[in-house]
Amino acid sequence: MDLKLFGEVFVTLLVIVDPPGMMPIFLALTGPLAARDRNRAAWQAVALALGVIVVFAVAGQTLLAYLHVDLPALQAAGGLLLVLVALELLTGKADDPSQQVTSNIALVPLGTPLLAGPGAIVATMLFVQRADRTGQYLSIATAIVAVMLTVWVVLRFSGGIVKILRPGGIEVLTRIAGLLLAAIAVQLIADAIAAFVTQYSNGG
Repeated sequence: MDLKLFGEVFVTLLVIVDPPGMMPIFLALTGPLAARDRNRAAWQAVALALGVIVVFAVAGQTLLAYLHVDLPALQAAGGLLLVLVALELLTGKADDPSQQVTSNIALVPLGTPLLAGPGAIVATMLFVQRADRTGQYLSIATAIVAVMLTVWVVLRFSGGIVKILRPGGIEVLTRIAGLLLAAIAVQLIADAIAAFVTQYSNGG
């Protein structure tokens, strides 16, 4: 098992999913529910997000091959998507939870697109594309499960966590997450540009 890759995947996905930023939205959407229903919504949202990410992690490479898309192109597109997500975290832009109408808020919008959004999906596909050993695949899978477990714990005990951090603390953590995510996005785009330059300078 590649511990360095595990840490990289865990931190990247954790920053993208942004559990502290999810707490106010989760509490706003599940506020009218009983405690038992709120807890069920938490694990249902996490289970759906895990399923969506796993599907893209497994089938992502096949889909890219079918569409004849190279990794540098995916890196650049992923970087641009992560920039948008980072800007939302940094500027505090978010959809109004009161305007979300759905029969099961645990699945939409909590499970997707808030947890399993384009940023998490693209980042996971990029990590899978880079892996070439069984240990690396195991590290990625373990990191994904660890992130989802962390999100579940945060949502499950979000009521108490919000009381401890208060809105100001959550806002600070969200801004820090946005800054880290912006740096990851810039690195993805820079790597993609370098890969394109290398590819075309070699006549590929």
